[in-house]
Amino acid sequence: MSKVKEIQQYLRNTNVDAAFITTPDNVFYVTGFQSNPHERLLGVMVFKDAEPFIICPFMEIPDVKATGWAYEVVGHADTEDAWDIVLKAVQSRGALPTSITIEKSHLTVERLERMEQLFEGATFTRLDEQLNTMRNIKSEDELDNLRKAAALADYAIEVGCREIAEGKTELEILMAIEFEMKKKGAEKMAFDTMVLSGPKTASPHGTPGDRKIQQGDFILFDLGVVYNGYCSDITRTVAFGEPSEDMRKIYETVRQAEQAAVDFVRPGVQAMAIDKAARDVIEDAGYGQYFTHRVGHGLGISVHEFPSVTGTNELALEEGMVFTIEPGIYHPEITGVRIEDDVVVTADGVEVLTKFPKELQIIQP
Repeated sequence: MSKVKEIQQYLRNTNVDAAFITTPDNVFYVTGFQSNPHERLLGVMVFKDAEPFIICPFMEIPDVKATGWAYEVVGHADTEDAWDIVLKAVQSRGALPTSITIEKSHLTVERLERMEQLFEGATFTRLDEQLNTMRNIKSEDELDNLRKAAALADYAIEVGCREIAEGKTELEILMAIEFEMKKKGAEKMAFDTMVLSGPKTASPHGTPGDRKIQQGDFILFDLGVVYNGYCSDITRTVAFGEPSEDMRKIYETVRQAEQAAVDFVRPGVQAMAIDKAARDVIEDAGYGQYFTHRVGHGLGISVHEFPSVTGTNELALEEGMVFTIEPGIYHPEITGVRIEDDVVVTADGVEVLTKFPKELQIIQP
């Protein structure tokens, strides 16, 4: 069943007249059209009993048609009121909808108020959970794209390790990685590439800069690559020269925690149990206070999507779910270490998409 027809069936089941989808990632998921509209209006309107349409910047109409979208495309120029064009497209389909389901986590207050003016008296319900549910279980085509994105991420870590040298800056290594990814045909990086060294590894979301690599450093790579619209997300921490015993202990604790969580993945297990499997290892080793975030997040078209793999999420895992497992220890006086894999829940266990070795890699000066 196409995504449009699946949403139409949802509308009939819930007796809602129309759905207006505005998140670029969800527009891509439903229509195959990928866009970064900036401040311009982008959306797909799906009706219970009428044909859908896409509203997009006028200049992008040829791009929509090139995807094979079989329904109407309406464009708006920068000098036009996009909402007037939306209203005319809806009116052409008959009576105005009296109930509309929207992405409440994305639609701005300003845009919601405008919709309330256009569709006076209409009720607005939340579509977010339905879209999350649809995207949660990946098809074989989606899994194939995710495998290829993961393979590119593995290669990016390999490139990063080759680039490590005393005196080279974090940004120099980062630029070499991204250059090689472009040469390999990656669409783009899934998020801002992270290359952190020495004491900066103790910041989970640190910013790469001009710090120069020194012997004895841990270097943390956190990066992702987009392939056919699907994201990878990998973290590896490597040593440049011989690390201290305290650094080795932290690394081995994180490695064991990450593997414990991976080994726990299978259908029927609650997401919270995956978090607990990793957290227990880190807490038992005495580093619990230095593991300061959830163990993972969903992965697909968005680099962060449903489900959130936290210690409170009771969601039972199902075959076809894809998420990250990424425990870390961030000790400000010693070092930071994070190890992250992308995993798929299989019929009887788990498939790990990211393959770069997790045993401590020591780059010799």
